[in-house]
Amino acid sequence: MIVNLLRFSFRAEITEQQRAATLAAMRRTASVDSVSFSSVGQDLGDPAEGFTHAYLAAVADLDALRRYFYDPVHLDGDHEILPTLARLYAVRLSDDPDPDLGHKISALFQEKVATYPEWGRLLADIPNTHV
Repeated sequence: MIVNLLRFSFRAEITEQQRAATLAAMRRTASVDSVSFSSVGQDLGDPAEGFTHAYLAAVADLDALRRYFYDPVHLDGDHEILPTLARLYAVRLSDDPDPDLGHKISALFQEKVATYPEWGRLLADIPNTHV
């Protein structure tokens, strides 16, 4: 299992209606067939860290991760989601013992950036990002 946890906060100018729409888009993304389980909601960590919400999506393996990355629902959702974010911090974990798994995931991520440069620009436009 590969688990992707995204802690985030919204840009100051984002309205409550826009926040609700973003969270709805995240829930759609987290419900695609390749996702085994997911959660979207408030971040319960230390408020001083600046995160207000979190997104979690777990996939079975690298093949499922590839399907998740390229799912049309995910691709469409990111165009709605990413411009609303002020902070984004990714945490990934896995029960897979492959010592190269992190590098393989990074390679898939870089492949997606190369395939969809606009997606990479949307990520880069988030003021405070660690992915």
